[in-house]
Amino acid sequence: MIVRKSHAEIDVMREAGRVTARALRSVGDAVRVGITTAELDDIAASVIAEAGALPAFKGYQGFPATICSSCNCVVVHGIPGAERLAEGDIISVDVGAIVDGYYGDSARTWPVGEIEPGIARLLDVTRRSLEAGISKCVPGMRLYDISAAVQGVAEGAGFSVVREYVGHGIGRAMHEEPQIPNYGIAGRGPTLQAGMVLAIEPMVNLGGAAVVQKGDGWTVVTADGSPSAHFEHTVAITTDGPVVLTME
Repeated sequence: MIVRKSHAEIDVMREAGRVTARALRSVGDAVRVGITTAELDDIAASVIAEAGALPAFKGYQGFPATICSSCNCVVVHGIPGAERLAEGDIISVDVGAIVDGYYGDSARTWPVGEIEPGIARLLDVTRRSLEAGISKCVPGMRLYDISAAVQGVAEGAGFSVVREYVGHGIGRAMHEEPQIPNYGIAGRGPTLQAGMVLAIEPMVNLGGAAVVQKGDGWTVVTADGSPSAHFEHTVAITTDGPVVLTME
């Protein structure tokens, strides 16, 4: 069942989104050569705590940290630790916050220093695929219009979209219905309605689409070792069009 939110609920989710955005920006501002992913995790945890919010990820199904920190060939769910960022790396950070029982969820990929042009293009295309998906968050459109828009931008640029991991509805739970694949045929799926809130999150690989989960039960990497990028926003569907909630 897809739960539609009231205006009041979306207002609370907007605040959860702002805290999430603030944490993500603070992490991004700290990304530099030599910093550890554990230090980035501490920054996000401090921002969320100072806002009086709760971290959405820490403890979720046993996940041990506030952020997911995914470097280079890690697609999603990387665990922060002693790893130090190096020149030429990319790092994807996914973070969420809970305010008054409602969730915000957002992700972004940053370069560390100078990166190869092809990888820079991967980041730009993944961001644009997210924007294309968001543009379809309009009442009367169909769910897979979002999926097809993401896929069209990513694959049209010669990259591949991850198929095993998807976007999702969000609200009083971090993962609600519907699931939102980053590929699909336009015109199919449930009709989008005002009050739906969706976490749209393209995961795009420089190489092939296949991924593998590592032995820690969390970290997901590209099967061919190619770099991967991840961008995400929490988006409310309204009668006036899409509203991105994970913005400061």
